[in-house]
Amino acid sequence: MKIGFIGLGNMGGPMAANLAKAGHEVTGFDMADVAIEGVTIADNGAAVAAGADVVITMLPNGQILRAVANEIIPVMSKGAAFVDCSTVDVDSARAVAEQATAAGLLPVDAPVSGGVGGAAGGTLTFMAGGSKDAFAKADPLFDIMGQKAVHCGDAGAGQAAKICNNMILGVTMIATCEAFALADKLGLDRQSMFDVVSTSSGYSWTMNAYCPAPGVGPQSPADNDYQPGFASELMLKDLRLSQQAAESADADTPMGQAAAALYEQFVENEGGLGTDFSAMLPRFEKRGRS
Repeated sequence: MKIGFIGLGNMGGPMAANLAKAGHEVTGFDMADVAIEGVTIADNGAAVAAGADVVITMLPNGQILRAVANEIIPVMSKGAAFVDCSTVDVDSARAVAEQATAAGLLPVDAPVSGGVGGAAGGTLTFMAGGSKDAFAKADPLFDIMGQKAVHCGDAGAGQAAKICNNMILGVTMIATCEAFALADKLGLDRQSMFDVVSTSSGYSWTMNAYCPAPGVGPQSPADNDYQPGFASELMLKDLRLSQQAAESADADTPMGQAAAALYEQFVENEGGLGTDFSAMLPRFEKRGRS
């Protein structure tokens, strides 16, 4: 396929490189000066989109997605797929999908899970929203960039799945870190804590696969001084999106709301900016009950 790729940062760059390695003709654009092996770099988004079979975007937020959509949709060929892999608000995803559909395009909102390592290794999970035809056109590319793609429903469903998933992730990480901090103060050895919880009813991904305690469980950012695999500010972004969606849908999400407030405090006032989201553990270690 002839593929356009807009947004060649830490996630988009490796994704575009994997598509090029698979033999596709990939042209990319980013606001920063980048060089990606196998990818031809264009001067602007419109040049990337013109004549492409598929345009993929990986952008910071919904406002930028809407601006890029305004630039590229008018020059895209009818029948082409517009696949947005950004994590943005559901309303922006649906608005762009409507705009693309009206122009005769096949829109897919397909945010990802798996982080920078998954992007580089081609092991991402895609949560996709859009028509069956749109998903079918994008699916072979998902197979190259990731290990799994789930068609979640109509436009916006991919973003909804990502937001709900990451709300669970944020809440669970806080609970895991709280529990380790409590175990420390009760005199419970961290390895013993892990051995019990990881094989009993407290089992979770944040405990078993991404343990926030250094030296316990599989390798994780905690073993690298909390250098980010998934940065705290990105978790804050996703939790804010969950609460924006909850407000729009009139959904009661008190745990999600509390998690958003805690990550906001951590990132903006407590030095959490630039650390992994599991760095909540040393944050709780330093605090008493108040």
